Amino acid sequence: MQVLYGRHHVRVFRFSLRLVKNEAIAEDLISEVFLDVWRQAGKFEGRSTVSTWLLAITRFKALSALRKRKDAELDDEAAAAIEDTSDNPEVAVAKMDTSNALRNCLTALSPEHREIVDLVYYHEKSVEEVAEIVGIPENTVKTRLFYARKKLAELLKAAGIERGWP
Repeated sequence: MQVLYGRHHVRVFRFSLRLVKNEAIAEDLISEVFLDVWRQAGKFEGRSTVSTWLLAITRFKALSALRKRKDAELDDEAAAAIEDTSDNPEVAVAKMDTSNALRNCLTALSPEHREIVDLVYYHEKSVEEVAEIVGIPENTVKTRLFYARKKLAELLKAAGIERGWP
């Protein structure tokens, strides 16, 4: 192990330093790499040179260290720069109200219309698939979908909801 370390530690250090660009981390990686080599020496199959095997282990360890470092380095300034795309409480409540009203309007549709709307919009089935599932012609599916949308628009308008989310 001493001979192996003596021959390759400089190469491993330089390679890891080029990847992580931090001497302290590169030094830590040398220890981790040679500890892994010690533990996994029996797994070396000789399909590549020892230096290639060592550099492959080094690369994996360096990339793992970089991922950890990026997670750890998030400072307040970077965190503040991340845009919060979630809804504010007012919009969330408005969406909830709209969602509840939509649900109520859907239950007011006839069972035939509700079934078509459910299959098309919630289960994302095509007109062909809906016709096959329900056992009716495609044109009947289209007609029911047209009248279901029309009735749903009327019910939503009566509930005070115009198109789209607030």
